[in-house]
Amino acid sequence: MKTIDQSSAARDLKPRQRDTAVREPKRTGSSKQQRKLRRTGWLMITPALIHIGLWSAIPVLATFALSMTDYDIFNAPRWIGIDNYIAIVQDPVFLQATWNTIVYTFWTVPVSMAIALVVAVALNQGLRLQKWYRTAFFLPHVTATVAIAMVWLLIFNPQQGLLNGMLSVLGIPGQAWLANPDLALGSVVVVGAWHGIGIKMLIYIAALQNIDESLYEAASVDGASVVRKFFAITLPMLKPATFFVLVISIIGAFQVFDQIYVLTDGGPANSTTMMTYEIYRSAFQEFQMGMASAQSVVLFAFLLVMTLISRRATQGDD
Repeated sequence: MKTIDQSSAARDLKPRQRDTAVREPKRTGSSKQQRKLRRTGWLMITPALIHIGLWSAIPVLATFALSMTDYDIFNAPRWIGIDNYIAIVQDPVFLQATWNTIVYTFWTVPVSMAIALVVAVALNQGLRLQKWYRTAFFLPHVTATVAIAMVWLLIFNPQQGLLNGMLSVLGIPGQAWLANPDLALGSVVVVGAWHGIGIKMLIYIAALQNIDESLYEAASVDGASVVRKFFAITLPMLKPATFFVLVISIIGAFQVFDQIYVLTDGGPANSTTMMTYEIYRSAFQEFQMGMASAQSVVLFAFLLVMTLISRRATQGDD
């Protein structure tokens, strides 16, 4: 019986060995095909990598290098180490610009996100003329920032501005909104928050349309109110979109420049000077390219830290 069993086992083993021998060339061919596909993929993304290297990576490295030099365009860069960074810490104007940027971001980002979310939820309910409303809210985002700032410059005009005209009807005295150091930054915050609603609303609408309606139906069966549905279903399901909106909003707020340039030119008394505007002033008005590069590195560090904090706060890795 043992002899029969061994012979039968040997017969059973032979087909498996033949099958293995047959499959091996297929695995080899599949591996060659994968390598070919991989090479094709790298070949296709090579132009994009070259573009990123030329227009992003090299300028970033050059900025880090120039931040360690004394460079004014007219003379060759002179290595000075971290002197520019020491000067930044001791510069009251840049410190004021940093604080103004933080305050501007602190107010514009959450306010515009909250308004955009409310508008997106309202426009996602199948209202009449909702396409027209979406276009109206999104239009400022695709309009030139300088044109937007010019319109708000007319609104804030202390003599004939629309805002002071409305206040006079209510018996409230008008204000020099952009000339008063106590009001200028708040006025700029209003413009920034209003201008950022459109793109955030569009992102939230796209995210809302991906939420399964059966979740709301099940909550209705359980007797959940509209507010309960919003906090128990809508907000948690919008977490990825909220993280994305938060990151791009922070980056946009820290990079604000156009509206500051048109509305206040950084004044009065540097009350609306932002980090980007101070970088512009150092580079193109004072021609201190080394200092401007160091200030750009500081701005990059702020953006990196704020992005990491936002990721942790919204649990973006989920």
